[in-house]
Amino acid sequence: MKVGDNAFRTIVDVPKWANPMRPQHRFVLLGSCFAQNIGEQFQSYGLDAVCNPLGVIYNPESIAVQVKESLSLFKGEDTLPESTLFSLPLEGSGEAVWRCWWAGTLINDTDEERFRETIHKTFSHLGEALREADFLFITLGTNVCYRLKENGMIVTNCHKIPATNFEEVTLDLETCTDILSGTMDLLTKECPKLQVVFTVSPYRYKKYGFHGSQLAKATLLLTVDELCRRYPEKASYFPAYEMVMDDLRDYRFYAEDMIHPSPVAVNYIWHRMVENCMDGEMQKYLEDYEPIRKAKRHRALSLKP
Repeated sequence: MKVGDNAFRTIVDVPKWANPMRPQHRFVLLGSCFAQNIGEQFQSYGLDAVCNPLGVIYNPESIAVQVKESLSLFKGEDTLPESTLFSLPLEGSGEAVWRCWWAGTLINDTDEERFRETIHKTFSHLGEALREADFLFITLGTNVCYRLKENGMIVTNCHKIPATNFEEVTLDLETCTDILSGTMDLLTKECPKLQVVFTVSPYRYKKYGFHGSQLAKATLLLTVDELCRRYPEKASYFPAYEMVMDDLRDYRFYAEDMIHPSPVAVNYIWHRMVENCMDGEMQKYLEDYEPIRKAKRHRALSLKP
């Protein structure tokens, strides 16, 4: 056996993009923790990237809702349904904190009017970013979603409300495909220049059991495959999931919880993306920007007498 770079690993093939990313392009990244990790890479190089402005999203239906509502609010055609906004008692005080079922926990306020203004602006800004973006990365995490029992509404985040208030629903292949096909139709109409890049998060959902987690990933992979068939000019797939599962596949590349990819794994996937999905100008830009990036991350030592 010839011993070389590939002798003890299986490298996942990433075809060169025919229309690669360039420095002047604008990016939006929506989805699970992995979308957040890659989005922060774009932002760390000073690129025009909007990443999960409404919080991390895990399931296809919540992503579809955020895209639809953000485009609608940007055009001034609609306002968020009242049922999506709610308040909770603020522990240790007589005040209440306002939140939104279609957003994460970081968007909250004790002032109702200020909260309404913030949440509407955030949705609208996402709609504007989608209209102006060249690439939208959607990272799917799971096909499990949660609905409020009282009205069946999908929630993006449960906001630590007791589980008895929700119904856990597993979206099948047909449902996932139909939901995201609707999103693709909307983006084709409203954002004609936008290219949609799907990824599936390598994060394993231990709470569903590892077999259940694999079934969820299989459903999402089949969904994305069908979307790429239906929208060959609009949708593509980047194999981040396969890179972790089939190339790295070692506990060295996981965080301390042994479930999330480690920073080393994220960096490896990022560099594979740079090599195969970005043009020479973009690669040169990233190389030139690296000293600035390092300087931003550097923290000066505090010199105390």
